[in-house]
Amino acid sequence: MAIGETQTRLYEWLTGDEDSRLCKDIPDSACNEQPRNFFLHLFAALGNKLADELSSARLVLPWLLGAIGAPTWMVGLLVPIREAGALLPQLFVAGFIRLKPQRKWVWVVGGLLQAIAAAVLAGLALWGSGSLGGSLVLLSLIVLSLARGLSSIATKDVLGKTISKQRRGTLMGWSGSVAGAVTLAAGAVLVLFDDRPGQLALAILLSVAALGWTLNALCAAAIEEAEGATDGGDSVWHSIKTGVALMRDDVAFRHFNLTRALLLSSALALPYVALMAQNNGSAELSGLGLLILVSGVAGMVASPIWGKRSDASSRTVMRDGAIGTTLCCLLGAGLAWAPAAVAASTWPYALVYGLLVIVHSGIRLGRKTYVVDMAGADDRALYVALSNTITGVLMLAVGAFIGGLAQWLGTGPLMLVLAATAGLAALSARRLPEVEE
Repeated sequence: MAIGETQTRLYEWLTGDEDSRLCKDIPDSACNEQPRNFFLHLFAALGNKLADELSSARLVLPWLLGAIGAPTWMVGLLVPIREAGALLPQLFVAGFIRLKPQRKWVWVVGGLLQAIAAAVLAGLALWGSGSLGGSLVLLSLIVLSLARGLSSIATKDVLGKTISKQRRGTLMGWSGSVAGAVTLAAGAVLVLFDDRPGQLALAILLSVAALGWTLNALCAAAIEEAEGATDGGDSVWHSIKTGVALMRDDVAFRHFNLTRALLLSSALALPYVALMAQNNGSAELSGLGLLILVSGVAGMVASPIWGKRSDASSRTVMRDGAIGTTLCCLLGAGLAWAPAAVAASTWPYALVYGLLVIVHSGIRLGRKTYVVDMAGADDRALYVALSNTITGVLMLAVGAFIGGLAQWLGTGPLMLVLAATAGLAALSARRLPEVEE
């Protein structure tokens, strides 16, 4: 009883609510379990973020391919597989998930598959070699990414069934803060390596990632989720037709996806700021570790603030994040033409990177809260899946286009293009309807 009371009081303190039975848009049976479910979601997010950081396709997996002697061209496939693989298939599994009265078990399966894939990657760090080892790394990453997509759509559906509206943004904000602390710890460990870590260190990092996804799955299994409606679950073709009709008929949803597409500018700008730091500042791992440390601090501080603001108006959070992205990209462009004495230090890039992480975390929280709150309980999985599938396609297409621009124009002019895109995103977000009222 004492544990339950402490849990409820801590929940009320974290959410700023004196009544833990605030229940909007969730079943009445979920009210009493909301404080417990809140913390299970929080610990699940901790495990997921820890695993994400320690199996990063931008940091850890490139070193893994290098350590086992895989061909260099394979490195270029890591980020597209990691990102698009998690987003593209979601529309195709939405109908399947809709057939399940309890969607948390889909989340559990996704978490366990990611844990198995990470364990295989840890084994490849010790025993893989050459082209065969590299091919197995890419295959494991495909499995990991597809499982990530499975978990992603189920996670948001379970969130919508177990956590009340006007509490979801707060939860994701605190999750982001905890994730920032984990990122901070991961960056501190990486800074200790003066050069790329050896195969044993990589195996340890990936093994901890496997444990993180195991924790994620266990927390998901423990969530108290009421059975939901299973009407509307159908074939892949039916999901596609329904998705096309949704984009045609739902003006607000179509406008949201246009805004989300323009908001990709924040995600696309981050690796180019890191690239500028590597090319002009420090190419050592300690320099990248500094960026990760800054990223962790930024996420830890900013996410709870963005989360509380998202519960009031997720539309406004997306708008403000887009404005911040515009300013950060302009600062990044300025560094491209900065004097040599300034450009030779990693710190200016770390500052811009940290500011960009702050506004990017706001954009992520805002658009996640927006899509969950705008959708009804019966259609939430489809809304999330369709939006993520569209974004996956755009990630591949826009990422390739931006890469071509970077090769042609250089990083400085590219940052100006991204700044202009973020400005358009701010104007688009400003015209979105409110969904929290």
